[in-house]
Amino acid sequence: MNAPLIQSPVRSAMSSSRDARLAARELAQQLAHPDLGFVLFFCSAEYELDTLSVALEAAFPGIRMAGCTTAGELTPRGYDQGTVTALGFDKNLFAIEVALVEELESFQLTNAQQLVDQLISECRASKVAPIKGHSFALTLLDGLSSQEEQVLVTLDSVLGSIPHFGGSAGDDIHLTGTHVYYEGAFRTQAAVVVLFNTPLDFEVFTTHHMRSLNEKLVVTQADPSTRTVYELNAEPAALEYARLIGVAPEALDFNTFALNPLAVRIGQDYFVRSIQKVNPDLSLTFYCAVENGIVLTAMQPEGMLNNLGQRFEQIEATMGKPLITIGCDCFLRRLEAECHGRSAETSEFLVEHNVVGFNTYGEQYDGMHINQTFTGVVIGQNQHDY
Repeated sequence: MNAPLIQSPVRSAMSSSRDARLAARELAQQLAHPDLGFVLFFCSAEYELDTLSVALEAAFPGIRMAGCTTAGELTPRGYDQGTVTALGFDKNLFAIEVALVEELESFQLTNAQQLVDQLISECRASKVAPIKGHSFALTLLDGLSSQEEQVLVTLDSVLGSIPHFGGSAGDDIHLTGTHVYYEGAFRTQAAVVVLFNTPLDFEVFTTHHMRSLNEKLVVTQADPSTRTVYELNAEPAALEYARLIGVAPEALDFNTFALNPLAVRIGQDYFVRSIQKVNPDLSLTFYCAVENGIVLTAMQPEGMLNNLGQRFEQIEATMGKPLITIGCDCFLRRLEAECHGRSAETSEFLVEHNVVGFNTYGEQYDGMHINQTFTGVVIGQNQHDY
């Protein structure tokens, strides 16, 4: 391996300006580099998105971009909201190609194969690094589409050995419109797939801090197409969930959901299925797939920052200090940190480990759609010789 790089091939930027044009210009000033080849950004849904898209295209002429709206931003100064943050990648060390999936419901194996073949072919042409062992994929999906599972499973089946992670776009917890960005426009009911190819070390990972409890709930009536559960244990879903966690039904809110998650067990592992909202008919809408007959286990959060610290310590033990970490952090984790008065401490951790990314409505890891996790990629400072 070579010595650590002196000039960073990944630059981070942010703007807290509410003026979309000024924000785009500030990002361009911070990311200015003669070898800038790609920009990845995450922005608050509070921006006037049409104005922001025009401004970004003007600020980065000829530079390909991808991004999405958020439920909060992970910026170079930690947790933020109402901002836009971005990463700029040096084309000499990163071949990055992007594809759009517009018809989420009809995304089939043949579509996925064609998409991945195209991305690989385009990355290979850049001759930055061999594809095998030196590539990872990032997906950004419309967080209100209800199609994440189908798209991710289909995509994962053709990615093969290429590790994959991602996040579902947010809209500052309004639950009215989430967007992904591709070729000059913000889009709904769509997904963006980004293939990164680099000689630098990296590790794609996911982690959560939940411990399973004894209490179980059986989904006895649900509509999987809308991720709505009408009955748990043959009782109105909201009433049964409120009973389980010991609160009044009218007290159910985002904070309650963050501190009292439910999970499905697959093999020996638990995967959180976060609640999105309570509906007027006392049904519950979830952020992840739910079906009749599945068993949901009550979970208890334990030491989120300790868990995150241990995971980064494991990775950095072999890779060293991260050049950058692209992070997809569930917005319910952020709410949990706020509830426990640990937002500032968590922000400090994110800054220390060079994390830039966003708070999501769901995380994606090797074909799975999950909730209340921190999922991402750590990119190291060492590169391989060939």
